[in-house]
Amino acid sequence: MLRLFILSGQSNMGKMDPDEVFTPTLRAAFPADELLVVKSAKGGMPIRRWYKAWRPGAPMTEPWDPAANGDLHDVLMAKVSAALAGRRPDAITFVWKQGERDAKTGQGAVYQASLAGYLAQVRADLGRADVRVVIGRLSRHGLGRYPDWEVVRRAQVAVAEDDPLATWVDCDGLEVGGPDQGLHYTPDNYRELGRRLAAAAIGLQQA
Repeated sequence: MLRLFILSGQSNMGKMDPDEVFTPTLRAAFPADELLVVKSAKGGMPIRRWYKAWRPGAPMTEPWDPAANGDLHDVLMAKVSAALAGRRPDAITFVWKQGERDAKTGQGAVYQASLAGYLAQVRADLGRADVRVVIGRLSRHGLGRYPDWEVVRRAQVAVAEDDPLATWVDCDGLEVGGPDQGLHYTPDNYRELGRRLAAAAIGLQQA
């Protein structure tokens, strides 16, 4: 059985090395299966760089080129296609760790619809309605600093709970002791992130 795990998002996904904990945890759960883990992440990027139909929900506070919507998704899908080399996986799990940029720039109001739309885009481009989804919720780092931080956290939970093939992962506590006042995590906490995401992915596969 070929199980494909697609990992994407911004810097906290980028800084997590799946080979340390994420993939070994999966391998222990599925020792007889072939596991293919593909990661494509880029720090500081808003969801519009993945979601092609994104539109702002508040006045823009930074330059926006609608033509760039979805360019990072195209990069991700190209990596997935190359890794599969024409094979069809038996199961696909998409793991998402993103949202800080949208929370910081006041675009929280459209995050729930954007994330739900993006998951539909992922499934459509993969040609699979059965793609399972793990969403890593924003940690507590920005609470009280950015008005939209809690909006995005709630949106991530809502999307996961509205989707029968999705779940969300509590990342609270991972910011403790990290650099940048906890925006990024310590090496040990990136390993813990990998463990939490893998455990959620395993739970979805076994459901």
